[in-house]
Amino acid sequence: MAYKDPRVPWYGRIFAVCVVGYAFSPIDLIPDPIPIVGYLDDLILVPLGIALALKMIPKEVMAEYREQAEAVMLIGKPVNRVAAIVIIGIWVGMAILAFVIVSKNLIA
Repeated sequence: MAYKDPRVPWYGRIFAVCVVGYAFSPIDLIPDPIPIVGYLDDLILVPLGIALALKMIPKEVMAEYREQAEAVMLIGKPVNRVAAIVIIGIWVGMAILAFVIVSKNLIA
């Protein structure tokens, strides 16, 4: 969230958004189906973009947000047991459904 800080220059904000957009975009400079080279752009360009974006953020801003991140990590992660139960229930239901479909096809 440091890129949203007003102390970060406008070009740093735009660059950070572009790096995140490229990382999550399904469109690559080199298509992924091309063996080895297809993933190389992701392995080189994304880390390089992150490193450059971090250099564009002032050190005092990064230090402040790193302290905030450490404080959040010390508090602990939020736990939502209801969501976990629902997700596990969906997976179990899908496994049972798949088992029933496969067993009916084997019997028929």
